Amino acid sequence: MSIELGKFNTLEVVKQVDFGIYLDGGDSGEILLPTRYVPEDVQIGDWLTVFLYLDSEERLIATTITPLAQVGEFACLEVSWVNQFGAFLDWGLMKDLFVPFREQKMKMQIGKEYIVYIYLDEESFRIVGSAKVDRYLSKDMPEYQPGDEVNILIWQKTDLGFKAIADNKYSALLYDNEIFQTLHTGDKLTAYVKQIRSDGKIDLILQKPGYEKVDDFSKTLLDYIKEQGGSTSLNDKSDADEIYQTFGVSKKTFKKAVGDLYKKRLIVITPEGLKTSE
Repeated sequence: MSIELGKFNTLEVVKQVDFGIYLDGGDSGEILLPTRYVPEDVQIGDWLTVFLYLDSEERLIATTITPLAQVGEFACLEVSWVNQFGAFLDWGLMKDLFVPFREQKMKMQIGKEYIVYIYLDEESFRIVGSAKVDRYLSKDMPEYQPGDEVNILIWQKTDLGFKAIADNKYSALLYDNEIFQTLHTGDKLTAYVKQIRSDGKIDLILQKPGYEKVDDFSKTLLDYIKEQGGSTSLNDKSDADEIYQTFGVSKKTFKKAVGDLYKKRLIVITPEGLKTSE
């Protein structure tokens, strides 16, 4: 049996000692899970899912704490401290994640957050981070279709909009003129594929494209009006920010839904706002 460093592994309890328990690491030998992480009533022969990393003395050790990211993932992490070798980022474990100077695009500063990729350095057998994100994004042509849902991590602001990482794998872009909410580096949210460009990069939007979104939101809007006692002061003249804060959709989507409900004679439009026609 082989273990995966920097990831979760399910291992068997083989020994109990005063300072914790030992797990069967196969070819890597027995691995300590310190007392502070040992679940109650654990017995020899039980199987535990633990995260494996190296402690401050470079010894293989287990924890039941879930880090902010694993090996093979991108994450937005804050710098805890720096020294003459590089920066150390808080990734939720007792030992910080090391980012050597050679893996920094610019010198990292304490207290600031950076998008990094976490990988296993094959030469040193250490878990390290890299801010040179482009190197680790897939060069394969994505197989998404327009409208497909993806999970994204906001990467950085550009002149066109925001770069994002889609499904922990692909480079993607959200255009400024199609963003109707405030975004920050490190935000995680759901987006939808608008198109795949010839270079394999993905154009994204934050709302479901086309009439499917309007149909979905039409029902949401009608339910909202009913919950408000059958009327709302919101209308197609309302501020776009107020609409987004209330419903999480653009003013364009809101207006389409209003038109849809009006055509179906489910609402009436008055100078005071929208009312149900019932």
